[in-house]
Amino acid sequence: MLTTQLNIRPWYREPWPWLLMSLPLVAVIAGFITLAFAIHTEDGMVATDYVKEGLAINRQLQREQKAAQLGLRAEAEVDGSHGLMRVHLAGQGSLPAALYLRLVHPTRSGMDQNLELRAAPNGWYEGHLQAPQPAHWRLVLEDAGHTWRLDGSWNTAAHGGIAFPAP
Repeated sequence: MLTTQLNIRPWYREPWPWLLMSLPLVAVIAGFITLAFAIHTEDGMVATDYVKEGLAINRQLQREQKAAQLGLRAEAEVDGSHGLMRVHLAGQGSLPAALYLRLVHPTRSGMDQNLELRAAPNGWYEGHLQAPQPAHWRLVLEDAGHTWRLDGSWNTAAHGGIAFPAP
């Protein structure tokens, strides 16, 4: 009689069941990590009242046309060491006592900044700026009465001045 003795190992000592179970286990762990990111991070909308902003687009266009009629041009510079934003405004008519500059982050409305710029000598306006995150910011420059508006953009990585209106 031939007897063959097979060396049979229990299933948990074989590599194949562990390899096959590891793939779904990795997917489950990745799902929990994604869930934790979704719960702990804010995904705020850029504009919470987007319908209202959409309806107000014609009014904004009229304000931009008013700035063009007045021949308004502005240039800005940032002094990062002192946290100072300086804007030079030129155009027809008298210059306002204060300007309002809004820095709009491209994706996070919580990082937006509103600055009041006070008049300084020779058509310059100055205001204090919190250090912005590196991004391509959209800038909106307005007078106190909201009669005109200039749009600009600022890439914090680029060195140089900021021009209004944006090219």
